[in-house]
Amino acid sequence: METRTDLGSDERGYDPAAEVVDICRDLIRIDTTNYGDSSGPGERKAAEHVASLLDEVGIEATIVEGTPGRANVLARWGEGDGDPLLLHGHLDVVPADAEDWAVHPFSGQIKDGYLWGPGAVDMKDFDAMLLSCVRARTRAGALPQRPTVLCFTADEEAGGHQGAEILVERHADWLADCTEAIGEVGGFSATVRGRRVYLIEAAEKGMAWMRLTSRGRAGHGSMINRENAVTELASAVARIGAHDWPVRLTPTMEVLLASIGELAGTAATPENADALIEEFGSAARMLGAVIRNTANPTMLEAGYKVNVIPTEATAHVDGRFLPGFEDEFFATMAELCGEHVSYDFVSHQQPWETPYDGHLVDAMTRSLLAEDPDALVAPYLMSGGTDAKHFRKLGMRSYGFAPLRLPADLDFTALFHGVDERVPVDALEFGARVFDRFLDGI
Repeated sequence: METRTDLGSDERGYDPAAEVVDICRDLIRIDTTNYGDSSGPGERKAAEHVASLLDEVGIEATIVEGTPGRANVLARWGEGDGDPLLLHGHLDVVPADAEDWAVHPFSGQIKDGYLWGPGAVDMKDFDAMLLSCVRARTRAGALPQRPTVLCFTADEEAGGHQGAEILVERHADWLADCTEAIGEVGGFSATVRGRRVYLIEAAEKGMAWMRLTSRGRAGHGSMINRENAVTELASAVARIGAHDWPVRLTPTMEVLLASIGELAGTAATPENADALIEEFGSAARMLGAVIRNTANPTMLEAGYKVNVIPTEATAHVDGRFLPGFEDEFFATMAELCGEHVSYDFVSHQQPWETPYDGHLVDAMTRSLLAEDPDALVAPYLMSGGTDAKHFRKLGMRSYGFAPLRLPADLDFTALFHGVDERVPVDALEFGARVFDRFLDGI
């Protein structure tokens, strides 16, 4: 474990990391699996636990449900009269099959220096960092000099429709005066040519979860049929899956690739963007998807008997489009689908991009470099989606900042929605210390 380089808990009078592991462990042990429908346990139990942790230090929390059991937590914290800052994390996790895991996913087990379980990196780790800092600072009387809204949401893993979207549409009084927001999937390290680079989320791709439908003529499977819905759909799905999307660089990725180009001794261009992304090793799986639009077929359904040609066939595609390139994405998708395949949306959410400047960027950078002075800090564009898509509808500048100092050989991006999701214990403690410093500068 690496040592802290600046002020320790003794000098500060409190330790922001004192509870972070235990809080994260307790949250993991609360099953908040989100299956994308109403069949899961919901977030109510976790929301009540979070509310009790805040109540213990005198912070009054409000629980708001979308539908019964889909619970969100809201609280106000801090001092001053300025525009509030929104600090948000989600409580739900994706499904985990215990038979596939090396440990029981909801045991909260610590093994080999890691805390294991759904939410360890997505994103009960950040919930725990935030709660540990808030509790320690409140007990010490070290409130931030800017008012904040603490928000723990339901349903982020299924688009936020029972969580952040509900809050924006029905409880905007809590959020309307917030001008900036900090959430998940940023501040983690990747190692490039022996140098740690901390990636701050400053943008997200848009979401187009699409249902493709082909309609044809039903008939006997033994006869010639030129209007076979399955054939038309399969052809469209194959075209979509094989399409080579061109490189498109947004301002956020231009900044990141320029930083990596300096390390590699070359100028960053669209032509060498893929080569620079490969410098990130396993993280290239995610970063390679944010220099282009993407569309991945994920589900197929057709027919009910082997000798019957069905009237209809359907498929689902997970489409993601870059800020500024939505028109290009949908024009290409229409061409790939062809005239016999139509589509509608399961979820359609806009991309966003926040300029990488200002006092929050300065505060994030200073807090990371105080703990890891030789590192680089740069923005990146997130391939997936977060609750920021909803909160930005209220005009907030948004960033992702859940700081983690990670081992160079850890395939971190594979842990998101993956089997054996886990987070290094010392990375959790590092994150709590960094976030505490960040709160000094907001």
